This record gives sequence, C-alpha cells and structure tokens, in this order.
Amino acid sequence: MGRPMRILGLYDSKRGEFRNLVYTHRDSKGASYVNGEPVNIRLLRAGEPAPDAPGNSDFRVVVPPDIKYETGDFLSVNAGETTLRIGPGDAISVVSSGFTGASARADVLRPIRTGVLTVSDRGYAGERTDTAGQALEDLAAPVGAVVERRDIVPDERDVISRVLAEWADTDALELILTTGGTGLSERDVTPEALTDIGDRVAPGFGETMRARSMYYTPRGCLGRGMAVTRGKTLIIAFPGSERAVRRCFEAIAPALRHGVEILTGRDADCGER
Repeated sequence: MGRPMRILGLYDSKRGEFRNLVYTHRDSKGASYVNGEPVNIRLLRAGEPAPDAPGNSDFRVVVPPDIKYETGDFLSVNAGETTLRIGPGDAISVVSSGFTGASARADVLRPIRTGVLTVSDRGYAGERTDTAGQALEDLAAPVGAVVERRDIVPDERDVISRVLAEWADTDALELILTTGGTGLSERDVTPEALTDIGDRVAPGFGETMRARSMYYTPRGCLGRGMAVTRGKTLIIAFPGSERAVRRCFEAIAPALRHGVEILTGRDADCGER
C-alpha cells in the first residue's frame, strides 16, 4: 500500500472552478467521464501551475506536492470506492467508477502483475463463452491488478499445473486467479493442480469463499476453492460460474492486495491496521 494522502482539490478547467464532489466513470471504449461529460483527467501537484489552454476541457485532481508516483500506478480513492490509473504525462484513466471528493483519502498503489486462467473443457473447445474469466479481470482491476496473461485450458491436471508454474516462474506474475474445476466431479482437478506446484497453502482464502457461498446456498460447502503460494506468487482458485466468482471475489477482496504485498515483500506488517 502506498502512502495515504488527501485529495486537495478537484478543478474543472472548462468551468474555471473547483468542485467538492464528482462522479467519474468510463464508457465501453475506455473514455473517461466526469459527471457524465467526456473529459481529459490529469493529476496536478499543489503549487504547480495548470497548463490550461483557453476553453480546454481538462479536469484536474490536485494532490500534495510531495507525493511520489510513477506511470502505471493506481490512485485508490476511499479504500477502492473509485480507482484511477496514472498514465504518461500525469493523465488519468478511470478503472472503476465512483465518487471522488475534495479531501477524500487516496492511496497510490503499485500495479500487481496478474494472470487469469480459465479451466474448462467446454471453454477450451469453444463451446462456452468465458464470462467468469472476464469477471475476474474486471473485479481485480480496482485493487491494482494488471492482467498480463490470460488463457483457457482444459480440465487436465498436468496442463493446469504447467501453465501456473510457467506464469509464476518464467513470467514472474505476482497474482494468478483461476476459475473453474473446483467442484466434486471427476474432471474437477484445479485444486490438485495447485497443490502440485504450490509451496504453501493459504487456507483463509478458501475458507472465506466457502463461508460467503454458504450464505447464498447450502451447497456452497461443496466448493473446493483454495489458494497457494509459489515463490512470490499468490495463486487463488475460484469457482467456474460468473455469479460465484463475483460473490467469492467480493469476500476476499479486502485482504487480497495486502496478501500480495506481504508475499512480495512490499509490506512487512500483517497485523490489524
């Protein structure tokens, strides 16, 4: 977790005024909006002049002058209620929609190198649309996850374990999220594949996902979702349906980023904050 700060101001260049609260979102093409209007959003350090041309539509998020950040970092506002990503030239793109207010707490987050692996015989054969994998990618973005690898594999234990090991060792991903193959059928072998290549089990993730699933259905106890670590990589196995993925991710999301930071050495404190 980066250094916490407060957003010092929200300046609307088009109107030439500061705003107390705005709603930011993005459209299907990735364009950023503030209060329903398309704008170019940029960071501005307090005390620096805004290079505004007359009539431009830039929107400025004013931050403290001593805050350190790099291109590609994320700005998490109000503990992830809104997530923005910092691009070249301090340009900002909206990652997850929400309200941003002057004086709101914000954290600068380094990106987490992430992979999403869908395990499905039907998906691999092109007989099923992979909505669960896309849901994982979307859900992980607000915690700073940047998906660098994405693939679909059949329910074959050796294939799953080979891909996971390659992504962890060769590609040096810090977080791998899988979906599918966590049930009780004979073809459900994702937990076994994780066990084959994992160094340690992180039982809390599976326990939390099952507890959340059982809130919705007694059959939630049948899920075999789990998590392991391999070196500096955290690997978490989610259920195969999009609905179950969303429920389970919501349950473990508050601890996910901190878990990665502890594992990778970015943070050394696992205590209560």
